[in-house]
Amino acid sequence: MPDAPATPARVHPAPTPPAADRLRLAGVATMVGSGLSNQTGAAIGSLAFPVLGPVGVVAVRQYVAAAVLLAVGRPRLRSFTWGQWWPVLLLALVFGTMNLSLYTAIDRVGLGLAVTLEFLGPLTVALVAARRPIDACCAVIAAVGAVALMRPRPSADYVGMALGLLAAVCWASYILLNRTVGRRLPGAQGSAAAAAVSALMFLPVGVVVVLRQPPTVGAVGCAVVAGVLSSAVPYLADLFTLRRVPAQAFGLFMSVNPVLAAVVGLVGLGQRLGWAEWASIGAVVMANALSIATRRT
Repeated sequence: MPDAPATPARVHPAPTPPAADRLRLAGVATMVGSGLSNQTGAAIGSLAFPVLGPVGVVAVRQYVAAAVLLAVGRPRLRSFTWGQWWPVLLLALVFGTMNLSLYTAIDRVGLGLAVTLEFLGPLTVALVAARRPIDACCAVIAAVGAVALMRPRPSADYVGMALGLLAAVCWASYILLNRTVGRRLPGAQGSAAAAAVSALMFLPVGVVVVLRQPPTVGAVGCAVVAGVLSSAVPYLADLFTLRRVPAQAFGLFMSVNPVLAAVVGLVGLGQRLGWAEWASIGAVVMANALSIATRRT
């Protein structure tokens, strides 16, 4: 008896222009919400610094990130080979160091400046990978902005700035390691495993913080909110956005994060910046925007 004819695959019609516009608009709205959520979470987390300190807030954030990513990625840890484990372990180390250095920098130099310095990491990765003459010009613009941001002055906190640059190095390493992990492990298994290892690394930190100074309910609540707004919401929002907005537009909007951080720091924490700081932030943002806007793909 011959096989029954296969049922023809259902072809979904391409979205009509109004529908496509609505999808793009939803994607843009999600990007705005993700950026604001990330920076608002960091601002709320900083409110717990007097009780938990930056290290305590980061520990709670790592716990929240691990819970979310484990639920999404569902890694099969027992099946990992050593070739898969070593980049995961490095990613976990970089992940924890990145957040710890960023939050400590926020405590010392403020949200806007810390996030701007951290953003130099992915910007450097993007400019080095592009290798075009215009990207060299963008690198010069970003460098000028960074130098102006770190110019010598009586009130300069060089330790805080160095921590911001350490966060930038970690973010650049995070991007490169994520590529390796993504090639060796399917889906979000690698990221989930790295988040879980990082959370385990911060367990002793959490114990020490609790024993040294019992935290208040408000401080723990701020730290948990920071973990949700700065880890869970941006991760899920990025998954939604990348399905509806071109990668080029997504990268272009990412450059606005330092501005969002400065605005949230001003409105939420009263952290005022001078014209030189705003100009420096603008230079870093412009360098990234110009590099992405001039790419053909």
